[in-house]
Amino acid sequence: MNSESGVYCGPLKLLASEVFYKTNAAGTKCDLVTGEERRFADPEGKPANHVACTVEMTNLTTVYEVAIIDEIQMMRDPQRGWAWTRALLGLQAKEIHLCGEKSTVRLVEDLMVTTGDQVEIREYKRLTKLNYQDRALETFDNVKAGDCFVCFSKNDIFHITRELERRGHEVAVIYGSLPPGTKLLQAQRFNDPNDPCKIMVATDAIGMGLNLSIKRIIFYSLVKPQLNEQGEKEKDTVTTSQALQIAGRAGRFASAFPDGEVTTFRRDDLPLLKDIVSRQVETIKRAGLHPTAEQIEMFAYHLPKHSLSSLIDIFVVLSQLDDSLFFMCNVEDVKFLADIIEHVPLPLRARYTFSCAPINKKMPFVCTIFLKYARQFSRSEPTTFDWLAKQIGWPFEIPNTIMDLVHLEEVFDCLDLYLWLSFRFADMFPDKELIRGIQAELDQIIHSGVQNIVKLIHRTNRLEDAKDVAVTTLNTEKTAEAVAVVTEDIKSINKSSSNATPIRAIIGLEEELDTSVQDNKVEKQQDEEKLSTSLTVNTHKVLHSYLNALKTQAETRGHEFNETEDLIKQLISKGLLSQRSVDKLEKQLATFNYNEKNVSKKKDANKTLSFNTNNKKSKKK
Repeated sequence: MNSESGVYCGPLKLLASEVFYKTNAAGTKCDLVTGEERRFADPEGKPANHVACTVEMTNLTTVYEVAIIDEIQMMRDPQRGWAWTRALLGLQAKEIHLCGEKSTVRLVEDLMVTTGDQVEIREYKRLTKLNYQDRALETFDNVKAGDCFVCFSKNDIFHITRELERRGHEVAVIYGSLPPGTKLLQAQRFNDPNDPCKIMVATDAIGMGLNLSIKRIIFYSLVKPQLNEQGEKEKDTVTTSQALQIAGRAGRFASAFPDGEVTTFRRDDLPLLKDIVSRQVETIKRAGLHPTAEQIEMFAYHLPKHSLSSLIDIFVVLSQLDDSLFFMCNVEDVKFLADIIEHVPLPLRARYTFSCAPINKKMPFVCTIFLKYARQFSRSEPTTFDWLAKQIGWPFEIPNTIMDLVHLEEVFDCLDLYLWLSFRFADMFPDKELIRGIQAELDQIIHSGVQNIVKLIHRTNRLEDAKDVAVTTLNTEKTAEAVAVVTEDIKSINKSSSNATPIRAIIGLEEELDTSVQDNKVEKQQDEEKLSTSLTVNTHKVLHSYLNALKTQAETRGHEFNETEDLIKQLISKGLLSQRSVDKLEKQLATFNYNEKNVSKKKDANKTLSFNTNNKKSKKK
């Protein structure tokens, strides 16, 4: 803050916001820049010399006296690592301060050899003690004030919260998909010495960005789903780096608990945890890179007939990297979004910008709104507050079930996406201040739902027991629109070509559910033709995302989930499959499975499926 100019680059909006507030409170004017928000310290909007931003928003054209890049070890991240590499190699600053793990030192030194910069290393020791206990918790009866359970799935969060509140404890809950405001309110409630809430249940989302007065970290599980460099999901034990990051949240300096404790819930996990944290953190050897819009445009100039997804594939295959220093970050998410809007007529630069939007592809409703945003843009129709309010069901209501809460979290992400696009296409997304207002309102509503999460769980289970499918499965008519992203219109099914695969016959990117907005039947027919030609293998991932969502719903209620059976039930209940269509699908499936069996010659490679819509059950033969 003593420098004439400076920039802080952090991994999270929460961290950037914290630096923004603290810097201004200390008397130094500081602006805030994130993907969805711009705040100026000056009331008239004059840019300040100091900026706090998320690392993706780092300005590489402005010269700073001092720059700070936080969590520099994130260069190894398969999804976002490119942003840290870009900031480190591209920032124009006299001094760049890197904060992070010691495991990054070697890579930074190697990178600085290529730039000719000097590296000075300073190591800092933890200011408080951290003790690994010799006994596991084993039962929820042994909890005490200041405990924080860490798990890696929402199902575990719901289970632990229910068990703790059954024993009379008030619980704060934090997980990744909650809005930042809700996370802060939950953290403040937990930290408040006058609040009766003294127990927290969280995912590893607490590892960064939140100051918490935690006495003891309790690992409920040591197995975490992770993505590799190819974007494939794997389940493995937490790494040494991850375990240390989470364990380090206990006993923070200047908190109510200066000394921290760490243990596990299960007795068998405790030796494994001690073994994990005793290992040396693996040295980071390579930094992530990602294609830029300019590079993709250059490829498109020479390959004008290729889709964006194909251009990205070609770019990755032809790129020559120094494998000793760099790796190509996972581009599957970009390709996934590119395929969703492939049939929407957009300029290449706009298409690439849309495809880089930071959305969770596992949220079908968000994917629906994303597609509609692209449609509006392609028609040169501004996406207004009134239009969006109808799509998301504003004004909002307090959630009554877990599925209501999940839906509101998706709506919040839709609003975030609007704000993200508004700073890239201001004329086409003009109502960002109105959207920000209802987003703040929604944040409070979601927080109210989290406060009563156990009641939501009980109510959800009761509704499921009563077989209230309309509420528990899709929760509202607005949420049902999410099926549009993974369910092809029944007309498209009937028009399926003879060589269509079963998944392609049942599932696709639905372009025509809201036919009322189409100009005429000719346009509709053209869109259907574009859709049928634009589906690629990535489209199938929409199906898997939807199936995962349904599976999570079922597991939350303690039920088994049969992918085919439950999916068919969903399609039948929404009127997207008729008896005639089911009969046709059965024949296609039989033919497809027979051909697949002859080609692969693997035992049980495919199983013939038959569906009986009279009793709404499906069986695997």
